[in-house]
Amino acid sequence: MEQRNNVKAWLYLAPLLIIMSVFIFYPLVNGFYMSILKNYEPLLGRADGYTLVNFVRIFRDQDFLTALTNTFVITFVSVPISIVLALVISVALKSIPKLRGIFQTVFFLPYVTNAIAIGMAFAFMFHADYGLFNAFLGIFGISAIDWIGSDSSWIAQMSALLVYTIWHGLAFKILVFTSGLENIDKQYYDAARVDSANRVTIFKRITVPLLSPLILYLSVTSMIGALKSYRRVVGMFGERLGGQEGSMMTIVAYVYEFRNQYADVGAISKAASAAIILFFITVIFSLVQGVVSRKRVHY
Repeated sequence: MEQRNNVKAWLYLAPLLIIMSVFIFYPLVNGFYMSILKNYEPLLGRADGYTLVNFVRIFRDQDFLTALTNTFVITFVSVPISIVLALVISVALKSIPKLRGIFQTVFFLPYVTNAIAIGMAFAFMFHADYGLFNAFLGIFGISAIDWIGSDSSWIAQMSALLVYTIWHGLAFKILVFTSGLENIDKQYYDAARVDSANRVTIFKRITVPLLSPLILYLSVTSMIGALKSYRRVVGMFGERLGGQEGSMMTIVAYVYEFRNQYADVGAISKAASAAIILFFITVIFSLVQGVVSRKRVHY
């Protein structure tokens, strides 16, 4: 009987396992394989053996180091700020129940809108001559800034990209936090008010601890998404990726750069090496967050 149930279980899991094998496991294993091939020629299907030199060459490539720096800045600046802002906005929305549905819809619109299209809209808003942001700065007598031009500074370009990234990431986080707030038992807040706790104390001692599992979930998923940043950069800067020899290039954009070099010897192995490095970075940071969460997350 037990063996029969096991067979049924495997039959039920078979469609999912087949799909995962084709679209996840095989590409991952194949990526590892291509990353260690020496002088790999994909069109001819031949290589000169195996080597780890591809990974060494990657870290000597200035374009990859630029992509790595940009990816880390986007991840470790935009993710914490967007989570904090989303939590504050969600708590504020809870205090206006009659208008909550309207505001939730407004905040959720970016999540269902194409990232490229929104990026193009933000590129228009950050335009040096007629952009909304420079118009706002002009009210305070501040000269116009070339935010996303090909000759603009790295700081200006990154600042514009971070504003867009943070704004675009708010939608899903607000939806998750508002749902989580609805599940918090009101008796905790009533007990705190009886003890004359102020709003800041209630937020720090009740709201944040009870939402800590959601904060962990959003931290991990947002970090993974930020490490894979590409569409937002292309939407805002186009394929030139910020000009100045791709000053806004990310790791995923670095990998995509080789799509037109498919026939070049070793190009695919180089791209695969960069992808594998990104994979390990993602795994390491996810594990670190998991370890830290054991002391910070309350279930």
